[in-house]
Amino acid sequence: MKILDMECAGVGNEIADKVFEIFRDKNKTETLITKSLGVLQEDGIYASLLYLESQGKENPDGTKTPEKQAAEAIRKLNYRLLQQNIPEGLLAEEKNALAEIRNKLSNNLDALFLAKELLERTLVYARYHAKALGSNSNEDGA
Repeated sequence: MKILDMECAGVGNEIADKVFEIFRDKNKTETLITKSLGVLQEDGIYASLLYLESQGKENPDGTKTPEKQAAEAIRKLNYRLLQQNIPEGLLAEEKNALAEIRNKLSNNLDALFLAKELLERTLVYARYHAKALGSNSNEDGA
């Protein structure tokens, strides 16, 4: 039997590390994670995925802004967690995450509640990990 709390903690740590690696800024890391958690808590899984999809943009040369890269990292890690812990076969393709959530997960109330609980717990851990990151080079010690 999996210990889901520890799995959430591990993915939360991975999220904080990955977002910090992209931003190299503790405040930006904390802010994106906290906003993602807020949208999830207030508006649900589908809204949180939409929020993450809306962050940042692609540059004309096809590269992605750090905001876009960080939001994609959170979305992908969260979706991977759901794929591994929601009843088998319910969530298949990450590239169609919005459709999968809308068409499959929303029809299974138990899985939907489990998914929201897992994502909330994961983002809470990610926020704590982000707060514990080394000091930001842009900070003046305040």
